[in-house]
Amino acid sequence: MKIDGFDHVEYYVGDLAKAVATFCDGYGFRLAGRSSASSGRRCVLLRQGKIRVLLTASGAQGDGDPVAAYLSKHGDGVAVIAFATEDITQAFADVIAAGGNPLASPVFTSLGDERVGTALVSGFGDVVHKLVERTDPDGEFAPGFIDMEPGEQGRPADSTAMLEVLDHVAVCLPAGQLNHTVRFYRDVFGLAQIYDERIEVGAQAMLSKVVQDHDARVTFTLIEPDTAREPGQIDEFLRAHDGAGVQHLAFRAGDIATAVRTISARGVEFLDAPAGYYQALEGRLGKLAIPLGELRELNVLADRDRWGQMFQIFARSTHPRRTFFVELIERQGALTFGSRNIRALYEAVEDSRTGVRH
Repeated sequence: MKIDGFDHVEYYVGDLAKAVATFCDGYGFRLAGRSSASSGRRCVLLRQGKIRVLLTASGAQGDGDPVAAYLSKHGDGVAVIAFATEDITQAFADVIAAGGNPLASPVFTSLGDERVGTALVSGFGDVVHKLVERTDPDGEFAPGFIDMEPGEQGRPADSTAMLEVLDHVAVCLPAGQLNHTVRFYRDVFGLAQIYDERIEVGAQAMLSKVVQDHDARVTFTLIEPDTAREPGQIDEFLRAHDGAGVQHLAFRAGDIATAVRTISARGVEFLDAPAGYYQALEGRLGKLAIPLGELRELNVLADRDRWGQMFQIFARSTHPRRTFFVELIERQGALTFGSRNIRALYEAVEDSRTGVRH
C-alpha cells in the first residue's frame, strides 16, 4: 500500500489540561480543535508545522471505555498512530490482503465539500494504526467529532514553525519480537529496513532496527532488549508500561539550537550529554554546521552519514512511569541514524536514570 506520511498521533492522557499545557506552553504547539459536545470523549487537537497531536482523555463512566482501560494498564501514552493515504478503501484492502488485522472498516464523515475517511488496523502491543483519507489535508480534522478553532480550517502548515514534522517514532518491544515486527511493517505496510544495530550501554545491551517508507516520511525505530546481557532501560520500560509501546516521539526542528533555547526557557529540561562526548567529536566527524561550543553548551548531540549531518537531543521524561519522552532532531542532509549517536542517546538516558556518568 502507499503511505503518504504520518497523519497524526493520538496520545491518551489522564489529565487533559496538564497535557495541553505541556505541549503548548513547553513545545509551542497551538490549540487547533476540541471534541464536540456530542462526541462522548474529551479531546484536544494540537498543531505545529505539519505535526498533529490529538490528546484524548476518557469521557465515559464505568467499565467498557477503551481509553480508560488503556490508561489503567499503560498510563499516558501513544495509542493511535495514523497514516495518511489517498485511497482509504484500497489501502485498507491492501493491508488486510497482506495479513493485517482489521479493527474497523472504512467510514466517511463530511462537512460541506470536505470528506474524511478513516479505518483501523492492529499495530504493535495495544497501539493501533488508523488509515486516513482527506479531501483537504489542511481542512477539517474529524467532521462531527472535532470542532476546529477559528482560523484553523484550511490553514496550511506554517513553514516557519519551530518544530516541523514528526521525524520518527521509537518503539520498545519485548525480547524476541523485533524481527517479527520488522516483517510486519515490511509485509503489511511496505516499509523497508534501513538500519540494524546492537547497542551496548554499560552491562546492558539492546537490538535496534529502523524501518521506513520509500519517501522517508514514515520511520519507526524498533528496539528490543538483548537478554544475553543484564536487564536495563528497555526492560524497565516494558515493565512500567506493561508491554510494547511508544518510548518517544522525535520532532524535527529546522534550527535545533534555537528550539532548545526556546523550549528550555519555557521550563522543559533536556538530558545532559554523556561525559567526554565532545572531546573527540570534531576529530571523528570533521567540521560541523553548528559550532562545537554551542553544541556543548546546549548538550546537543551530533553525527553524520554519507548524505549529511544530524543533531539530536532528548527531553527529560516527566511521565509518572518514565515511559515517554520527546526527542528533537535537526537533519542537514542526513537521512539515517549514526550508530555512535544512538549509543550516546541511550547513554544520556541511562545517566539520567542512574545518576552515573560514563
